[in-house]
Amino acid sequence: METIVLEPNVYDMNCPTRKVLDRIADKWTALVIGLLENEPKRFSELQRQIEGISQKMLTQTLRTLERDGLVYRTIYAEVPPRVEYKLTPLGKTLCAPIAAIRDWAEANINEVNAAQAIYDQRQMESV
Repeated sequence: METIVLEPNVYDMNCPTRKVLDRIADKWTALVIGLLENEPKRFSELQRQIEGISQKMLTQTLRTLERDGLVYRTIYAEVPPRVEYKLTPLGKTLCAPIAAIRDWAEANINEVNAAQAIYDQRQMESV
């Protein structure tokens, strides 16, 4: 039986690489990966450090990252049970690209804000 190998193409909506790109580009994923970069963290630590994330969204994000092989979930047999999350070796490969995007955002926020203000002013003047 012959196996057909398709070339990855994130621009093709049916290509599985599109789903991976969607996952990595998700804002919650980027924030979770960034926080797990240096050490494992408990759920409550992640939720406390990521302002604005709901318990439901953090749970969904962590489950998806675990399913994608980017995060390990370790349950410790204690009372009450302790659960920690840490990056897998594959997850660690995302740290540099995500850090680069985070650094770019922090370095360029003033220019982005200025461009938005100019755009918004033009929109108001054209009404």
